[in-house]
Amino acid sequence: MNAPFVLAIPRTRTFEVVTSAERLAEIAPAWSALWQRAGGLVFQHPDWIAAWWRTTPHQERRTLRIGLAWNGDRLDGVIALATFKRSGIRILEWAAKDHSDYGDALFAPDSDPQAIARLWQHVFDQGGFDLIYLNRLLPDASVRGLLDPASRHDKALRPNHRTEISYRVAGPWQSGAEWFETLSKKARQNYRRGRKFMEEGGALRFRLMDADEPREPVLGRVAALKRLWLVRHGRVSDLFDKDSPVLTALISVLAELGLLRIFVLELDDTIVAVSINFEQHGTMMAFITTYDPEYERASPGMVLMMDYIQWSLDRGLAKVDFLCGGEDFKRRFATQSVTLSSMIGARGLRGHLAALADRVSHVAKSWRAPRSPKAETPDE
Repeated sequence: MNAPFVLAIPRTRTFEVVTSAERLAEIAPAWSALWQRAGGLVFQHPDWIAAWWRTTPHQERRTLRIGLAWNGDRLDGVIALATFKRSGIRILEWAAKDHSDYGDALFAPDSDPQAIARLWQHVFDQGGFDLIYLNRLLPDASVRGLLDPASRHDKALRPNHRTEISYRVAGPWQSGAEWFETLSKKARQNYRRGRKFMEEGGALRFRLMDADEPREPVLGRVAALKRLWLVRHGRVSDLFDKDSPVLTALISVLAELGLLRIFVLELDDTIVAVSINFEQHGTMMAFITTYDPEYERASPGMVLMMDYIQWSLDRGLAKVDFLCGGEDFKRRFATQSVTLSSMIGARGLRGHLAALADRVSHVAKSWRAPRSPKAETPDE
C-alpha cells in the first residue's frame, strides 16, 4: 500500500505595524506564545507594553509603532516600538523605554534568520518618525544584527556614542554565607554594624512578601520614599508621582506572570527598606530599591541588598542582576559589569539633521573634554 500523500502548504509571511491599543489587545495571545517560545524578558512581554501604554502620561505626544512578523497565523517576531515627540522631532524608541532596563526585539528560535531585517525594513518603510534611538542593548541583543555592514539596512542604523552600565553578582558560591565571606572585612563589618544599630530601636526582620499579601501599602511606601529621594537629588520620574497608576500597573504584570519578588526590611511595624525584584532565567533582577532616609546612618538599603543576595544564592539562583545604572552602591558588590550600547538612525531630512546635530555635539564635547580643567567636587 502506498504511503499517504501529504501536501506541504507553505505559510504566508507577512508584516504588520500595530498603532492602536485595540489591535495590541487582539494580538496579545499570539505575542505571549512567542514570548514563551523565545524566552524573552518581561520587558518584551505584551502585558508590560500594554500596562505602560495604558498609564503613560503625555500619551498625546506618543504613538505605538509595534512591528510584527507573521508566519501564517503564527507570530514569529515582534519589535515593540513607540514614538515620542520632542522639540518637533518624532523619535522612534522602545515602547515602555523609561521603565525597561534592557531593550530588544523578540523572535522565535526557529524563525528565518533574515526575519528581523525584513521586519525592520517594513517598520522603516511605514514611517511615522524622524529619528531612531534604540538604547540599553545587551551584547547579545538580536537587534544588533541590524548593524551588520553586510546588511542592506546599515544606512538606516549605526552605533551611537551613548552607553550605560549594568552590574551583576555572579560566582561559584554554593550558598549566601559563602558569598558573604568573600566580601572585604569592612563590608562585613558595615553590614553587622547596620543591623545592630537598627536592632537597638526594635525588632528587625528581613523577609520576602507572600504572593497573596496586599501590595498597595508597600507600593505606596515605595513611591513616597522615592519621591523624597528624587526631590533631594533634583530628579523626576512619573513612576512615583502621587496617585500615578504606572507603578501599580507594572508591578501587577510581574505578579500575574509569577515573577514578582518583593523583599522588605522591617523595624517593628515600619518598613525601612524595600527592593522590588523579579526572578527570570535563574537570575534575581533588582527593579526598584529604596530606603527610609531617617535610618540612613544604618545603611538599610545596603543591609537589605546583602540579605536578598544571600537569599537568592541560597535558593540556587546563578546571578543577581542590578539592571541598568552605574550607581556606586551596585558597583561595590558587583563581580561583573556589562556595557549596554545604543544605535541611532534617521528618516527624512528632519531626522538626518537631528542625527547630524547629535553627532556634531558629541564630537565637540569630546574635543573640549581633555582641554577642560578638572571639575571640583563640593568636598574639594
